[in-house]
Amino acid sequence: MDITVSSRHVEVSAALRAAAIEKVGRLERYLEDMDRAEVHFGAEHNPRIEEREICEVTITGPGHVVRAKVAATDQFAAIDAAVAKLEHQLHKLKTRLVARQQGKLHTSARATPRTGVDGDELADEPRLVKSKRFAVKPMTVDEAILQMDLLGHSFFFFENAGSGAAAVVYRRTDGDIGMIERET
Repeated sequence: MDITVSSRHVEVSAALRAAAIEKVGRLERYLEDMDRAEVHFGAEHNPRIEEREICEVTITGPGHVVRAKVAATDQFAAIDAAVAKLEHQLHKLKTRLVARQQGKLHTSARATPRTGVDGDELADEPRLVKSKRFAVKPMTVDEAILQMDLLGHSFFFFENAGSGAAAVVYRRTDGDIGMIERET
């Protein structure tokens, strides 16, 4: 796995870089086909926030992207927390892939309790509980944001009148708005 370490507005010591590469590299044991990992360090600039050191790790492989973003009091604690979070996510992903390969899980969501490889119920696994269809009308991004706010939702699916592509506007955790648009 190719691992890159970067930062923005913070110093990354050689010891931290080596620790990050070593700890993230150990995650390869969960899924051997993961190609690349990006470790990014940053800092929250608000002095009232105690856990100011931010670590974001993104691991990519064929058909899978696993990401963890954590904040901690120091950079070493942040990488440890991110690796712990990724271990949990990769374990869930591997369990699903193995179960699907063995025919124990269907690719579609089910309403019945699901079981893992060892027969335990997968209570923490999300499942599809509602499906909705509606007509999508072309609108501008500003109109979509207004509709999202009027509905009180954290996202809104629409057809971008400017490009004609399907798109989603969403409220980010920092309060700003993001948009995902299908390539045409």
